[in-house]
Amino acid sequence: MNLLQSVTLGIVQGLTEFLPISSTAHLLLVPKLLGWKDPGAPASAVIQLGTVVAVIAYFARDLWAMAKALLGALKPGGDRTSPEARLALAVVIGTVPICVAGLLLKNFIEDTFRDTRVIAVTLIAMAVALFVADRFIVKRRSLGDVTVKDGVIVGLAQTIALIPGASRSGSTLTGAFLTGLNREAALRFSFLLSVPATALAGLYQIKDFVKPDPVSADVAARTMAWTTPDLLIATVVAGAVGYASIHWLLQFLKRYPADIFVIYRILLGIALLILVSIGRIPPR
Repeated sequence: MNLLQSVTLGIVQGLTEFLPISSTAHLLLVPKLLGWKDPGAPASAVIQLGTVVAVIAYFARDLWAMAKALLGALKPGGDRTSPEARLALAVVIGTVPICVAGLLLKNFIEDTFRDTRVIAVTLIAMAVALFVADRFIVKRRSLGDVTVKDGVIVGLAQTIALIPGASRSGSTLTGAFLTGLNREAALRFSFLLSVPATALAGLYQIKDFVKPDPVSADVAARTMAWTTPDLLIATVVAGAVGYASIHWLLQFLKRYPADIFVIYRILLGIALLILVSIGRIPPR
């Protein structure tokens, strides 16, 4: 590892975590195109903690209101009908599916799913899903209309993001559009839902740096050797860039549909399939 790699991967994570184009896919693909090794699933998850901090900082007021409402709702006779309480409960319930699926599919996430062909196909398939949900579903509901049922639906959609190329943001946006949330509400709910899932994934993977699990010689040979300073630099850069990305995307999707991201995903997916077929980049 060197400073250039750490900063580059931090910028890639910060730019792509919130855009519906898959940060995990880009953290895999950018190093491949530059001739670097695979950053590894554990490092990718830890770097995402930087973007978690960005979301917390950007939505601090909303998160504080949700936390207070949730604590009040859990008390005997507490109010569970306020918009803040319903939103908080939706986020909590919506986080459960990806936590369960993540534990059950851990080996696939860290190895099998990290295949360029899988990424390419997933990029294209989820682009089509996002386009259909954005263009053909009536979206009139606001963030104040979110219910626990919405949390379940969007939470299940979020589990698709365990496959690199799906995009956590893209998956949750698609799910939120299907519930009828308007673009701004869907995007804000996607951001808020990212906090517990991404934070738990990053904190869970930190143990792999404290006490790494044994890996095969093949995996070790194709994975970057991270040090704590390398990881810290990448995480800080990801947080700073991610904060700016949140602001830009909120303004963009208020005015325009997600077509530009759909086109980008399809073109990238096709390009990857071609590059693999001609041997320009390896499938793994």
